[in-house]
Amino acid sequence: MTIDGHHNRAAGEETLYHESGRPQFHFTARRHWLNDPNGLVYFAGEYHLFFQHNPSGNNWGNMTWGHAVSADLVSWRQLDDAIAPDRLGTIYSGSAVVDYDNTSGFGDGSEPPIIAMYTAAGGSSPESEGQPFTQCLAYSNDRGRTWIKYAQNPVLPHVVGENRDPKVIWYAPGQFWVMALFLDVGNFALFTSPNLKRWTRIQTIGLPASSECPDFFPMTVEGSPADERWIIAAANGHYLVGRFDGRELTDILGPYVMDFGANFYAAQTFSDIPPADGRRIQMAWMAGGVYPGMPFNQQMSFPTVMTLHETSDGPRIFRNPVAEIETLVAGVREWRDLTVAPGENPMDEITSDLLDINAEILSGPEAVFGFRIGGVEIRYSGADRTLSCLGRSARRESSGGALPIRILADRTSIEIFADGGRTVLSFCITPSDPRPPLEFFAEGDPVRVSSLKVRTLRSSWPNSPIHS
Repeated sequence: MTIDGHHNRAAGEETLYHESGRPQFHFTARRHWLNDPNGLVYFAGEYHLFFQHNPSGNNWGNMTWGHAVSADLVSWRQLDDAIAPDRLGTIYSGSAVVDYDNTSGFGDGSEPPIIAMYTAAGGSSPESEGQPFTQCLAYSNDRGRTWIKYAQNPVLPHVVGENRDPKVIWYAPGQFWVMALFLDVGNFALFTSPNLKRWTRIQTIGLPASSECPDFFPMTVEGSPADERWIIAAANGHYLVGRFDGRELTDILGPYVMDFGANFYAAQTFSDIPPADGRRIQMAWMAGGVYPGMPFNQQMSFPTVMTLHETSDGPRIFRNPVAEIETLVAGVREWRDLTVAPGENPMDEITSDLLDINAEILSGPEAVFGFRIGGVEIRYSGADRTLSCLGRSARRESSGGALPIRILADRTSIEIFADGGRTVLSFCITPSDPRPPLEFFAEGDPVRVSSLKVRTLRSSWPNSPIHS
């Protein structure tokens, strides 16, 4: 029986996932260090989340692909680690795809193989001393439970510097694969392949002051389904919008900023979401959180749906939490047509630390208001249309008077979605004990609130923390 079964519980297993400093609806590793999401892919009813994992300690190092699966993007079950270091290097970031046409030849006939593309980080371990950074492949024929490394790795030899983090997608119009790869600071490259094993470089793309973990994918403009654009994004969330014909990314606009908070990094989107669903779903590493006394270190963001909108300032990505969060709702308090004067707090009786807050505030040009969640202040200033939190701020691009805002608050994080997801700020926090009360506040003049809904959430971890 594996550690996910009901037997052989180690000391402390009974409280695993329910520790006071563990987020309750954001993914964390069972134990030890976690960073970049890797290999996000959907297959046979399961969302697969691979991730950078140190299986033997709470600090970065010994990079291995951890692995978790979910049926609903909310409740995750961690499996055994998927891909371990070898003589070519430790296992850095990458992506995964379902090879439905078996172009790679790795399928055994029972079902299409899942292919993982990853960076072998040469020189990052004694075993790989003297090796360069190269791109490698592994495959699975049992829904990702076991993995076989390609015997002729690497499939893409060293290009330059610490080239790494291959993002691979299927380009249906041309019936071939496309890889986006980080080369060096400010530079990324596109490659194509018929079979995931032989790669040809087709373009170098500049993305200023950006590095690592590229994502590359198409999106159609909301309301214009025939208007397809392509996004290339870097680890810092900066992205370009262009058009791609299988040979070149052209008509490039940007860079734009995807997240204005302090703890959003290395985001990736899921491959092979069924057309009937059609969503572009993203997860990020919420880098830089502090989790004192916990058996794990670091967390993922809550999954978001991305949409592309043509705004008066050009194309912009909007991001909003996936609808599956509805499965966690435990209670609801709601107010409408409310006026909040300085010193008043309609939310003072809410004690939960797991929250999904939706509000529309009819802000005047001089209004100052906000929320205090776990002692963390989210402040909006109408005078300069600026939303700020924990030393970071974002000026609303929208000129509308009303501010629609949604906030997800977990024990160790706050994610803010304003103006329908156009302005997003993501933060890690360290919980305090006792936890300060939940507040909505106004300063100066009273503030009119069109609607305010506070949904308390339950934990996404099971009642029995060890489960199969």
